[in-house]
Amino acid sequence: MTVFQTNNRKMVKAKFKDLDYLNNLQLVQTARKGVKTKWFYELAETIKMSEKELATLINLSARTISNYKLQKKNLEPIYSEHLLKIVALFEKGEEVFGSIDEFNYWLNKPFWSSQQTPLGWLKTSGGVDLVTDELDKMSQGYPV
Repeated sequence: MTVFQTNNRKMVKAKFKDLDYLNNLQLVQTARKGVKTKWFYELAETIKMSEKELATLINLSARTISNYKLQKKNLEPIYSEHLLKIVALFEKGEEVFGSIDEFNYWLNKPFWSSQQTPLGWLKTSGGVDLVTDELDKMSQGYPV
């Protein structure tokens, strides 16, 4: 394993080390304060997702987030919580799959014997939880 591969595996964890989201209590407390819009843009760049697609996942428009940024306004708690859950999910996905690219590939493949993709489930907080559960099963060696 090269140094680049090792650093690449921890990209999300390193980028978001200043955010408290590692357990449910921290995540809720951070979300209640509101997450700065800079973290939205950092996440989009880190996970190689367009700002429009990420905004859609947290049920906002890219324009609304841009307006929040211009007004120096934090995201509201409900959107902050959803964003933090996605950060935690991508951290786990990067750990399980070894890279963001591999995790993104898996997110876009249909699963559960259907045409639905894991990415499609990320539009709700509960969907993020379901995908996280699938990653937990995979990391423990269960087939999914």
